[in-house]
Amino acid sequence: MASYDKPEVVERDAKDKEHKDDDKPEVAERDVKDKEHKDDDKPEVAERDVKDKEHKEDDKEEGKGGFLEKVKDFIHDIGEKIEGAIGFGKPTADVTGLHVNSINLEKAEFVIEILIKNPNPVPIPLIDINYLIESDGRKLISGLIPDAGTIKAHGEETVKIPVTLIYDDIKNTYSEIKPGSIIPYRIKVDLIVDVPVFGRITLPLEKTGEIPIPYKPDIDIEKIKFDRFSFEETVAVLHLKLENKNDFDLGLNDLDYEVWLCDESIGSVDLQKSANLVKNGITYIDIPITFRPKDFGSALWDMIRGKGTGYSMKGNINVDTPFGPMKLPITKEGGTTRIKKNKEDGGDDDDDDDEE
Repeated sequence: MASYDKPEVVERDAKDKEHKDDDKPEVAERDVKDKEHKDDDKPEVAERDVKDKEHKEDDKEEGKGGFLEKVKDFIHDIGEKIEGAIGFGKPTADVTGLHVNSINLEKAEFVIEILIKNPNPVPIPLIDINYLIESDGRKLISGLIPDAGTIKAHGEETVKIPVTLIYDDIKNTYSEIKPGSIIPYRIKVDLIVDVPVFGRITLPLEKTGEIPIPYKPDIDIEKIKFDRFSFEETVAVLHLKLENKNDFDLGLNDLDYEVWLCDESIGSVDLQKSANLVKNGITYIDIPITFRPKDFGSALWDMIRGKGTGYSMKGNINVDTPFGPMKLPITKEGGTTRIKKNKEDGGDDDDDDDEE
């Protein structure tokens, strides 16, 4: 029995071996398929990595140029939201006028007026005012006004900037600027204010116009004509010649001066009516005077005989101009004139020889 059973065991072992051998190709086949799947997956992963890298590079390039803009936009948006919520805004300003206080032969004094409006719920400080006045690109004067005040909340304020132009400084610096001329000007003003949310803001302003460089008129007594002659009191008329050397008219309103004949004062002279002194022209006016010839001593006989009589004048004239009123000096030293009497006083009243 024992020897009979052995072949069955051997047969079973052979079958088991066959089954195991049959299983091995299946395992190997699966390993091959898994490897193929893994190999197929690798290119997809690599492709995604390349695309992600490209996206990152694009984002970097975009970020370099756009980051600051985004920050600015963000700050701007925040500022607008704050402004809308609590009412903050930028102030406005405008040059409302230039007023001439005085003009004479030496200088011009005027005031620049600037209106500033503050829309904010809090006062804002006016930190600095920078100003420059130029003519055809030539600097005439500049200045700085620090700590110029405060503009009240939801209010407005007129700021006044006093300016003085010294004519000698202008003429010494720019020889081509002549007395009597009119020159263009440009005023540039920078207002620096401190506004909540916005910080420091510069408000630039400009204004243009013209200013004169005045020149005093020349004056002469062409003749003195008697209306009534006596040794005690003589009534006469001064025939004055005024030459306006300015490029603008002078409206003569008043004369404030004194006249000397033969070194004797005949007193001050009053203007009876206004006159217009045309620009770059000559105007004649008559001024009545009263004096006592007997006070002139030996010079009286020269006056009576119609010889030349020495005279001097010194004073001021008050005039209106397109730039405001002016007070201009008038002087005449060592002049010579003639005294003419009316025919009824024994004189020659013919005006044909009035000119010297």
